[in-house]
Amino acid sequence: MSKAVRVHTHGGPEVLTYEDVDPGRPGEGQVLVRHTAIGLNFLDTYYRSGLYPAPNGLPIVPGGEAAGVVLETGAGVDWLREGDRVAYVTPFGAYCQERVVAADRLVRIPASVSDEQAAAMMLKGMTAEYLLRRTFEVKPGHTVLYHAAAGGVGLILGQWARHLGATVIGTAGSAEKIALATAHGFDHVINYRQQDFVERVREITGGKLCDVVYDSVGKDTFPGSLDCLRPRGMFVSFGQSSGPIPPFNMALLSQKGSLYATRPTLFTYTSRREDLEASANALFDVVSRSVVTVQINQRYPLGEVAQAHRDLEGRKTTGTTILIP
Repeated sequence: MSKAVRVHTHGGPEVLTYEDVDPGRPGEGQVLVRHTAIGLNFLDTYYRSGLYPAPNGLPIVPGGEAAGVVLETGAGVDWLREGDRVAYVTPFGAYCQERVVAADRLVRIPASVSDEQAAAMMLKGMTAEYLLRRTFEVKPGHTVLYHAAAGGVGLILGQWARHLGATVIGTAGSAEKIALATAHGFDHVINYRQQDFVERVREITGGKLCDVVYDSVGKDTFPGSLDCLRPRGMFVSFGQSSGPIPPFNMALLSQKGSLYATRPTLFTYTSRREDLEASANALFDVVSRSVVTVQINQRYPLGEVAQAHRDLEGRKTTGTTILIP
């Protein structure tokens, strides 16, 4: 019997239960994977709390990314074999020791990347990839603002954006987090608890403002994020750790400079197999060449995931956190 963390009713971290489960056998086009490391993401808290409803209702196994070893393949899977190291991203289902996964959602982990690195970076790193290379294509000379710079996506995106030639501005809430973001590619980091980030962005840019704002915070940074954009700049809202952005009149975008706004998701950007492979390969490439380093700052046993959620939501974590099954 294998172990998994399940949610039977929406609520706080206390609803996460550690249970015996039968992972089942792989069917056609499926693979049974034994996890070696599991990533922790804010997205997981959304499914736990009910902010994001699970398509098929409760109970669910949360968790959006993991790495592991192939134990068994189902019919029609001829490109993976027992013992292969693989990683994946899905909306939920990763908080477990063993799991049946659709083979077309798996990518092989190259020898230059460890299982822990892969589990720590697949969702966060491919999020950084699509934000920087496809939602708004960052090029030399661009100025980027990223909120929550010391988070898992932020530390990857800061390094990658600098490599692409951008000036990278971040926000963070403590001296420790500012130092961490500065060490991971950010040219300027604003303490949002002590400074007005809009005014500070104006000062840093000499009034020219930013080409793009990447915002996973939501309510607390809106509409200030719009005021950090130059005319025809792009506002990218890809999360809501402080709560959802309230409804607003689209005319606000014209009033603030004919701005663009989008609400993308990784799962749309990787829904096609070719896009998933391209995104993962781009991520593996920058990590293998040490353009991007993935810093794992917290490790929790899978059975202590409730404490991991408390620390994540309490903004007590920095960088990336993984769960060890």
